[in-house]
Amino acid sequence: MMLTALDSHAERAALIEQGADDYLVKPFSTAELASRMRNLCRLPVTLAQAPRLCVGELEWCRSNDAFTRAGVPLSLTVMEAAVLRALILAGGALVTRDNLARACAAERDQPTSHAVDALIGTLRRRLGPPDLIQAVRRIGYRLVEPF
Repeated sequence: MMLTALDSHAERAALIEQGADDYLVKPFSTAELASRMRNLCRLPVTLAQAPRLCVGELEWCRSNDAFTRAGVPLSLTVMEAAVLRALILAGGALVTRDNLARACAAERDQPTSHAVDALIGTLRRRLGPPDLIQAVRRIGYRLVEPF
């Protein structure tokens, strides 16, 4: 839930694209906030709570932090795994290059967005075809189901 002073349609659409489930423009009533929060609590189990997450043949087992593609274990660097985790947890939503850099920050000094682009390139090679990572030019990346 995003509480925001942004009032243009484009700005609010950008919030949703960045992963917000809902937003509320200031000023707002506490009754409306409470109603929206109750609605969000009724949503089914989120991706962040699932023990295994899959996109096509790609699977992430959270209990042992292991990634596989078509049942074959993937050998990823710490940074590649951090990027892939962020993309999987986004559930197909766009993840900005800056957010991917922040996801890597816990593993090492925060890389630049150009370093994220390089990580995406090596990650694509490790994952193999068909490509699951879709670029949104100058903004970020998302995982997509293969056709």
